[in-house]
Amino acid sequence: MTYLADNFSNILHFFLQGGLFMYPLIACSVVSVAVIILRGFALRRNTVIPPGIARGIEELQPVDDADAVVKLARSVRGDQSALGRIVQTGLQNLQWPKTENIQAVETRARHEIVHLEAGLVVLEIVVGISPLLGLLGAVSGLRNVFGTFAATTSINDPRGIAGGISEALTTTIAGLAIAIPSLIAYSYFSKKIETMAAEIESLISELLAKCYYQKKRHQGLHAPASEVEELL
Repeated sequence: MTYLADNFSNILHFFLQGGLFMYPLIACSVVSVAVIILRGFALRRNTVIPPGIARGIEELQPVDDADAVVKLARSVRGDQSALGRIVQTGLQNLQWPKTENIQAVETRARHEIVHLEAGLVVLEIVVGISPLLGLLGAVSGLRNVFGTFAATTSINDPRGIAGGISEALTTTIAGLAIAIPSLIAYSYFSKKIETMAAEIESLISELLAKCYYQKKRHQGLHAPASEVEELL
């Protein structure tokens, strides 16, 4: 218990040393942690690309009858995942020419990617401003230290200026400590979104290729396509 109390006291003393600029840095750290946690939950692969829908697309055979498409439509009905909403868009527009349907799917996919990237701009801002706030706090602290040292501290005693410089650099340490994990999280999430976007693109291309192959082969997809539209 004493150990925890001592650590808390040291942390509190560290933040108090930073002065006024520690408050926006603390705010940056809270925002960064909140965004990292929320994006971590939102960008889970099973949440973005449900295994059941992906498996349904992969198991759909070009030579199947059109009822397989209706079955897939039932499985994605009401699904709120990124893949589910994009699949719904593609299946709703099977009566359209393939080129027009692809354009509609691409528009929906761009919207879903923007939704997945929500919050990353906040991390990007935190990465940019945290070191700058730390540097600003250090420069402001050094100005006060040198002003006080010139007025009151003996030049034969360097301990006063050394202690002041140490305090002034506190904000720099805090700024870097916030920016580094935020940058790691931003890079990780950006790469994860890029990877999932490529996988979604592959699955949707496969789905449309199979559906329009059936339409061309059998010319019998029109009635089931109407049923798909009713389902979705």
